[in-house]
Amino acid sequence: MPFEMIHFRDSDKIIRKKKLDRDVKATLEYVYDALQGSLYRGELLRQALDEMGWRENGSLNILDGRRYQYKGFKRGVALDGSFAAYEFILEGLFRLQVGFDKGKIESGILMLTAARSEKSSLGTSRDLAIAEVEQLYPTISMPVAIALFDLGVPVISNGEEGGGDENGISVPENE
Repeated sequence: MPFEMIHFRDSDKIIRKKKLDRDVKATLEYVYDALQGSLYRGELLRQALDEMGWRENGSLNILDGRRYQYKGFKRGVALDGSFAAYEFILEGLFRLQVGFDKGKIESGILMLTAARSEKSSLGTSRDLAIAEVEQLYPTISMPVAIALFDLGVPVISNGEEGGGDENGISVPENE
């Protein structure tokens, strides 16, 4: 599976009750397909969530009158996350908790990179996420799911590939 979901405090039941279980799975698979090996993930993530119907204008705001926004929102479930660093877990959980406490969301899904330093003595990303969410209770008390993605390293072309059927069409230089 391209990502791993970890549910806390019956977030899976809320997602099923809202009839979003298939939608969430399809959306996260699409996000994985769109972002795997990519360099500019922010804009690609927005496009993928927009195409899957999670970027409804006006419903993304975390606080009224401020520009803080979730990455996506649908039927009382917010999507947020960062693929730059696993450490976004604390900020992401806080952002989701604010929306929950204000009554704007019923549950949240936090998308994170599973990549961490190989030197880490803290175990797997899954084990660490479980431990951190449990340790943050009661400060973080909402139903939440964490989706851990292994998107790989960005693929950057070295420009040495020639044109052709395998590598695209050849475009002449401007003279």
